[in-house]
Amino acid sequence: MRKARQLWLDIHTYLGLSIGLLLVLLGLTGSILVFYLQFDIWLNPDIEAVSTAPVRQQQAVFDRLHQQFPTRTDSWRIEQPLHPGWPIMARYYTPVETRDSMFAPLMVTLDPVTRDVTSERFWGEFAMTWIYNLHYTLLLDKNGKTFIGTIGLISLISLISGMVLWWPGWLKLRQVLAWRLRSSYAKKVFDLHILSGSYGFIVLLMLSLTGAALALPTQTHDIIRTFSPLASSPDLTRSLHEKANKPVISADAAVKSAFTVFPDAELRWVESPGSQKNSWRVVFYQQGEPSRRFPRTQVWVNAYNGQIVASRDGLADKAGDKILNWLHPLHNGEVFGLTGRIIVFISGFVPLILFITGLLRWQQKRRAKQRTASRHV
Repeated sequence: MRKARQLWLDIHTYLGLSIGLLLVLLGLTGSILVFYLQFDIWLNPDIEAVSTAPVRQQQAVFDRLHQQFPTRTDSWRIEQPLHPGWPIMARYYTPVETRDSMFAPLMVTLDPVTRDVTSERFWGEFAMTWIYNLHYTLLLDKNGKTFIGTIGLISLISLISGMVLWWPGWLKLRQVLAWRLRSSYAKKVFDLHILSGSYGFIVLLMLSLTGAALALPTQTHDIIRTFSPLASSPDLTRSLHEKANKPVISADAAVKSAFTVFPDAELRWVESPGSQKNSWRVVFYQQGEPSRRFPRTQVWVNAYNGQIVASRDGLADKAGDKILNWLHPLHNGEVFGLTGRIIVFISGFVPLILFITGLLRWQQKRRAKQRTASRHV
């Protein structure tokens, strides 16, 4: 029993010392990213919308983008304002300037009423998206993303080893969870480490697991496919005949057609066919989906006749897709509303507390061993 406990202690100690600072970085950047859109507006007040009116004409937004960026002829994707005072956010995923990057679309904001372009920036070249890349890939693109996923899995071992060492049994659980710090400095450090880890365990475990799954999508999908099929998108490649002979219907016509499938849903995103695709993609949010910003209810509308090409009901997804749908809103707390976001925001500071107190505790034990050894010399 003593050998097993020493093994868990060694695992917990050396994992904390080796990856602790990286977990601190991920925790702090993760806290910022919980509210990164709001922070971006605070840092760049020019993009804040004055009016709170909803976007009523989608085609007018696309017309403005085409006028402002006439050479960008591939698909544009526009997001409806999530809250009053927020701008329309548009993404152009294939800019030639960043084609060598894993993910670096052109990000454009527009005023919902005047449709004036209030910013045009490449992802990763302004503060909040730079922090996002730091959190997600350590600024190392695909290799960094894989590394972060691996660290997420290793952090699970650190968390579980800490819980094994701490676990007092069910009968004493309530007693040890009482928030109190003992009088001496050494005991205060120990108590703060134990209480921070025990109170934050569930949220940190969830963040590590969902973070690893998001950073390792191929492996995650392969695991899920062993017990549940996953949805696939329809083939939207535009043929040469369509390119040459048929005019594209307006965004408003496409949205109107899509609403016939989900008449009570909330419009969230509209993606144009551009020069390569034969369909509009319209994304809706239905009450009950875990993410309002990135819901999974979608309708593909033929770009030439307005007929429905395919649709996906986010509430009717199979088990595997439901798991994938929950990963991101669990990771940022969105699924539990503002309360969930605040909990995740606070939890991002827990690795910092654990690292500092753990390091202090390790130093205290080293000094104690050195003093003991010196007495026997």
